[in-house]
Amino acid sequence: MLRRLLIRDFVIVDSLELVFEAGFVALTGETGAGKSILVDALSLALGERADGGVVRVGRERAEISAEFDLEPSSPVLAWLAENDFDADGGVCLLRRVIEAGGRSRAYVNGAAATLAQLKTVADGLADIHGQHAHHSLLRGDAQRQLLDGHAGLEPLVEEVAAAYAAWQRLRRAREEAERDAEAGARERELLEWQVNELETLDFTDDRWEEENREHRRLSYAASLIEGAAAVVEMLDEGEMAATAAIDRVLSKLRDMAEVDPTLAEPTALIEGARIQLAEAAHALARYRERLDLDPGRLEDLETRLEAVMAMARKHRVAPDDLTELQVRLTRRLDELRLTADPAALAEREASARRSFEGPAKKLSAARAKAAGALSKQISEAMQQLAMVGGRFEIALLSTEDGAGYGLETVEFRVAVNAGQPLRPLAKVASGGELSRIGLAIQVIASEASEVPTLIFDEVDVGIGGGVAEVVGRLLRQLGGTRQVLCVTHLPQVAAQARWQWSVAKETQGGHTLSRVTALDANGRVEEIARMLGGVKITDTTRDHAREMLSQA
Repeated sequence: MLRRLLIRDFVIVDSLELVFEAGFVALTGETGAGKSILVDALSLALGERADGGVVRVGRERAEISAEFDLEPSSPVLAWLAENDFDADGGVCLLRRVIEAGGRSRAYVNGAAATLAQLKTVADGLADIHGQHAHHSLLRGDAQRQLLDGHAGLEPLVEEVAAAYAAWQRLRRAREEAERDAEAGARERELLEWQVNELETLDFTDDRWEEENREHRRLSYAASLIEGAAAVVEMLDEGEMAATAAIDRVLSKLRDMAEVDPTLAEPTALIEGARIQLAEAAHALARYRERLDLDPGRLEDLETRLEAVMAMARKHRVAPDDLTELQVRLTRRLDELRLTADPAALAEREASARRSFEGPAKKLSAARAKAAGALSKQISEAMQQLAMVGGRFEIALLSTEDGAGYGLETVEFRVAVNAGQPLRPLAKVASGGELSRIGLAIQVIASEASEVPTLIFDEVDVGIGGGVAEVVGRLLRQLGGTRQVLCVTHLPQVAAQARWQWSVAKETQGGHTLSRVTALDANGRVEEIARMLGGVKITDTTRDHAREMLSQA
C-alpha cells in the first residue's frame, strides 16, 4: 500500500510529506484548496506524462516521491527483481523529477528508469479513478476493457489479438497473390535466377575470410621466403650470425664467472636468450621450407575473389553482406512460391482463421460468464443508489468475422426505473444517474482487482443525500481489504472514512500555498460541520457532524 508521499515545488505545494495508513482515507477541503493537486502529483509518480507547467512559479524543478510497502506475495516484487531494481525490505520507491523546461526523469528504488518501466510497476501498485472516468464508460472500447480487466482476461485478449493479426496477414497475402499473379510470376523468376547464382557461388563468411588470408599469403610468398631466409642467416647461419656472437659473449662471461660468482645470473639470462634465438631461427627455417610458391593456386584464388566482388557489385552490397542477401532473397522466393499455389495459401489462411476462432470462442465464453455476474452485482448496487427497480446488463453483440478483440463487441445497457426497457448506457443515463452507475461499476470492478491502493478523485460528483451515504459505506467496505483514498466534497462520504485529512490554502510571502492537516476527532467534527453548514458553523451543525461520525 501507499505509505508515504513527498511533494516539492509542485503547482501550489512548496514542500509536503504525507504518511498514509491502511483503510479508507478522505481528503476534504474548500474548492480550489489543492485536493486534486495531490492526486495529480501521485499520478505523475505513477507514470503519467507531465509538462513544465506543473513546476511551482520561480522554481527550477518539481519532485514527487511515492513509497509503497509490498506484500511478500506481490507480483511487483518479482518484476523488480527481474528488472534489477533492488527491493530490500519489501519497499518500492517511485520518484519523478519534472524540470521547468518540460523534461522529466523517473526513478525506481533509486535507479534511473524509463517512463514505460515506471508505468508498468505502477500498474501493480495503485489505480486512480478520476472524476471524468464515468464519461469514458460511454465508449464501447472502454466498456469492453473494463469487462475484460474485471474478469482477468487480458492474457487471453492478447492471444486472440495476435491470432487475428496472423490470420489477417495471410488473408491479405492471398488477396495480393490473386490480384498480382502475373507480377508475382515475373518476380519469382528473377529471384530463382538470383538465388541460383548465389548458391552456385557457394559463399560463406568463414570461407571468404580464409580465402582472403590465403590470397594475401600467396601474393607475398616470394618476399616472405626471401625475408625468412635473410633473418635465419642473421640469426644462425651467416658469418656474423647473432647466435655466434652470443656464444662468444657467453664464453667470456663463463670465464669471468669462475672468478666472480655474482656474474652467474647475467650469464644465465644470456644463455636463455641464446636458446630462444636458436628456437626462433629453427622455426623460421621450417616456415621458409613450408612456404610454397604456387602460381596456379594464386590464380584460382584471384579468379574466386573477383567472382565474389563481381557478385557484390551486381547486387550493390558489400561482399560481407552476401550471406544476408542470399537469406533475404531465399525467404522472399519462398513467399512467392507459396503465393503461386493458391490452394496452399488458402489452406494456410483457413488454418490461421481456426487458430483465431479457438481462443476467440474461449474468450467469448469467459466474457459471457463474467458479464452475467457483473451485471447482477451492478444491478444490486443500483437498488442502493436510489435507482430501485433499475437493471444493468452487459450485452455481447456478435461481429460478422470477428476482430482483434474477439468475436463480439461489448455494450453496457441500463434501465434506470422499473418497467423500462434496457437501452444503451450512452442513450439513457442523465449526469447524476451516470455518476451513480459509474461509481457502482468502479467500486465493484475494483473489488476484483489485485491492486492494493485505490484512489477516487471526486467520483461522487452529481450525487448527494442518502445516496452519498451509501457511496461512503461502499468505499468504507472496500477499505476493509484495500487502501482507499477519496477526494470528496460530500460530508456523508467523508464521515464514513477511517482517516480524514483537510486540505487548505494559505498565503506566505505573497505566494499561495497548499497545506494538508491530518485531523483528530475534534478536527473531523469541525471539518464535517464546515462541509454541512458552509460559512457559519453552529453548535447544531457540530452536533449533526458528531452524529454522522458516530453512526459511521
